[in-house]
Amino acid sequence: MRRIAPILLATSFAIVLGGCAHKPATDAQAGSPMKFNFGKKKDTQAGIGVNGYLWRATLDTLNFMPVASADPFGGTFITDWHSNDATPNERFKVQVFILDNRLRADGIAVQVFRQVNNGSGWTDASVSPDTTLQIENAILTRARQLRIANIESEK
Repeated sequence: MRRIAPILLATSFAIVLGGCAHKPATDAQAGSPMKFNFGKKKDTQAGIGVNGYLWRATLDTLNFMPVASADPFGGTFITDWHSNDATPNERFKVQVFILDNRLRADGIAVQVFRQVNNGSGWTDASVSPDTTLQIENAILTRARQLRIANIESEK
């Protein structure tokens, strides 16, 4: 039994790891550009699960906020609470969901949460719908800039 246990453990481990393997996405499957280097043909690495331009643009746009969670395969980016030095009694948290593997305006959804400190602790407060729209537009603008830069670099 002592000899069989390590063999069973190694076999089980190999089976579990084998199930984790995944097939690299092609440009047609994943939509352009799904690779970390934005789809250059010489790259054969597996792609991320969402549009690479939207993902990178989200990281660039919200780089001033601390990251709580980032999942490039599921397209979820969540920040931790962030306060501006000018308004220390107010803090924000942002959740970004990339919904498509194509670069489209409706391929992204942003949620913004706001809290104010009323002296006895943080309480939820309303957020202007314009704030959410401004963040979405900033991410989309940055994604377009990245795409244009990538197209020009391939010429």
